[in-house]
Amino acid sequence: MLDINVIRADQDKIRAMLKNRNYDEGVLDTFLGIDGEWRRLVDEGNHLRKQRNEAAIKVPKLQGEEKKNLLDEMKKVAARITEIEAKVAELEQQRNEQVLLFPNMPHESVPVGSCYDNNICTLDSVELQQFDFEPKDHIQLGEDLDIIDFARGTKIAGSGFYVLKGDGARLERAMINFMLDLHREQGYTEVFPPVVINRNAVIGTGQYPKMKDDMYWCERDDLWLNPTAEVPVTNLFQDEILDVEKLPMNLTAYLPSFRREAGRHAEMRGIIRVHEFNKVELVKFVHPSTSWAELEKLRTDAEDVFRRLELPFRVLLLCTGDMGFASAKTFDIESWAPGTKKWLECSSCSCFTDFQARRARIKFRQEAHLKSEFVHTLNGSGVALPRTMVSILENNQTKDGKVVIPKALRQYMQGQELIE
Repeated sequence: MLDINVIRADQDKIRAMLKNRNYDEGVLDTFLGIDGEWRRLVDEGNHLRKQRNEAAIKVPKLQGEEKKNLLDEMKKVAARITEIEAKVAELEQQRNEQVLLFPNMPHESVPVGSCYDNNICTLDSVELQQFDFEPKDHIQLGEDLDIIDFARGTKIAGSGFYVLKGDGARLERAMINFMLDLHREQGYTEVFPPVVINRNAVIGTGQYPKMKDDMYWCERDDLWLNPTAEVPVTNLFQDEILDVEKLPMNLTAYLPSFRREAGRHAEMRGIIRVHEFNKVELVKFVHPSTSWAELEKLRTDAEDVFRRLELPFRVLLLCTGDMGFASAKTFDIESWAPGTKKWLECSSCSCFTDFQARRARIKFRQEAHLKSEFVHTLNGSGVALPRTMVSILENNQTKDGKVVIPKALRQYMQGQELIE
């Protein structure tokens, strides 16, 4: 979340940021109204306490009616102080809830724009493959090769779910193991956190309250199905002060992830947009002075997945209106799907500055005698599997309907070279 003092000090900048990020400026107006009343009451309470303290010195020196009148007046002052303290506590709660609705401040290098069309392509990996036949999409390939079962996924869970079977399931498992091994080579420590997270965790990384409607909530226990492993992994260090000498800390995790995709109705055919999907995540905890350099490293680490899988990809720098709520700067990595004829977002790599750390209270101390500071957090998909599988199937298909397994995955499939 943003520092309250920053919101107070530069209201014009905050207002412009909200406009550039397609957020209602009323968020700021509501905050300023609550905060203004809070400050007024705090000032009144401080004045009354000073008045009461001064009276406490006078009372022993007074007698008779004068003493009685002052004591009666101080009873009224005490009652008003109690009333103010209750109202101040109520306003603090309202302000704390309101500040959670502010998105992060974009870095100065982020282009101003309202939507996907305003993103900037910063890297094209290779020329797109040319086929001498009309390539099938992953839906047809999955059904023809009997490796994806859409009907049974819908039968047991509903629309937006699917079943991988045979070589489809083996390919998915191979991709997970390949990515985890690759990221271990890159210097990440593997963790395997819980799939469910509590309310503090989803507040900590910024999913709550802004995106609560897009998460699956287990009401009975007030637990949430993780929308991305970023949430449990980042919150591993909630309320902790990290050893500065251990920064940067690089973690990777595989988890199934869950999203309701509330309000979205497009792209629900196939496995491009689904409610449950596997994902390998990369999370960094870094010193604030290195966070932008670490973002470039993070992006390169995610790009290596596509390079080793020999998939065509490109990198987009997202504009202000297309970035995630908590991000200060985001690169999306998209892979080309020739059968679907679309670029598919398979990874997002973001720097959150101290936005998440402030919400989750994750700090470090530069020196033992110095005040603790907030770390900077980053995360990137390393990568999301369904769309990556779409790209593998559609880019590696043959004229006779087979799929060539990428060389990087064959060791995880006992040397198998083809899905047929």
